[in-house]
Amino acid sequence: MYAAYIEELGPADVIRFGELPAPVPGPSDVLVEVEVVSVNHVDTFVRSGAWRTPLDFPFVIGRDLVGTVLAAGPAVAHRFAPGARVWCNSLGHDGRQGAAAEQVVVPADRLYPLPEGVDPVDLVALAHPAVTAYLALFDQGGITAGDTVLVAGAAGNVGSALVTLAAHAGARVIATASPRDFGYVRERGAAEVVDYHDPDVPGRVRALAPDGIDIHVDTSARNDLEAAVPLLASRGRIVVLSGLGTRPVLPVGPLYLKDCSVRGFAISHATAGRLADAAAHVNKLTAAGLLRPRATEVLPLAEAARAHQLLDEGKVTGKLVLRARG
Repeated sequence: MYAAYIEELGPADVIRFGELPAPVPGPSDVLVEVEVVSVNHVDTFVRSGAWRTPLDFPFVIGRDLVGTVLAAGPAVAHRFAPGARVWCNSLGHDGRQGAAAEQVVVPADRLYPLPEGVDPVDLVALAHPAVTAYLALFDQGGITAGDTVLVAGAAGNVGSALVTLAAHAGARVIATASPRDFGYVRERGAAEVVDYHDPDVPGRVRALAPDGIDIHVDTSARNDLEAAVPLLASRGRIVVLSGLGTRPVLPVGPLYLKDCSVRGFAISHATAGRLADAAAHVNKLTAAGLLRPRATEVLPLAEAARAHQLLDEGKVTGKLVLRARG
């Protein structure tokens, strides 16, 4: 089979495209013929070594895929029939080979059905940001109907998923975005949108939410805790999910005097059970047409190195998808 893989950690140009032995599923694994794979920032962290995780060379890159079941191990054959359309968003980490290949082996508990009528490119583009948003809101944020949620950077992949999921959960969403994206963010479910260029964003937010913010999520990777903590309601939660190199100042006094908390998480540490719960939620909203990517660009799998280079250089505004076949 053909695959995009690395034989050492490093920049995008260490990615090779060529033939590797086809994988063989174990008793609880499923062999999947890959159709499309997404490219995420976390993929570049693993490839470069910025995020250290156990891996064996040659290492197939990538995390998310949509494909078709070819065969299943004897312990799970009753659950996955050949020809079934499926997706996964947790390969390429913790010893698992990646998704950017013509064929991959997926542990059965990390494989989910593709909803009927959903475009594979749309689903694979949503897999990482939408599951990240679910874990941020439901696992870390403890969202409930009636909460006020602030999403900073709401027009991006994760930000727009956060707005959609929070609004669907019955929360009031205040978003920050560029004025050109106000309409898009409101369509996703934001009740109020603030221009993130405004020099007094905290003041604007405070006026819109005088009782405070219950859940604060910043997708921009700035993590300005000095500005965020004073905005929180009693028992408010700041969820940190990006900004690998940031070292913000934490106003400890205001944080603990209001019983507030800062909670960081990485999707890569989510258990298979939590990922399955998130996938079921994403499938439901995607099938209903409530979750959809804003923009995608599809490249052939052979251009995986170029895709990583574009992401490293900050030249990707939507979502990059690699097509393995079709």
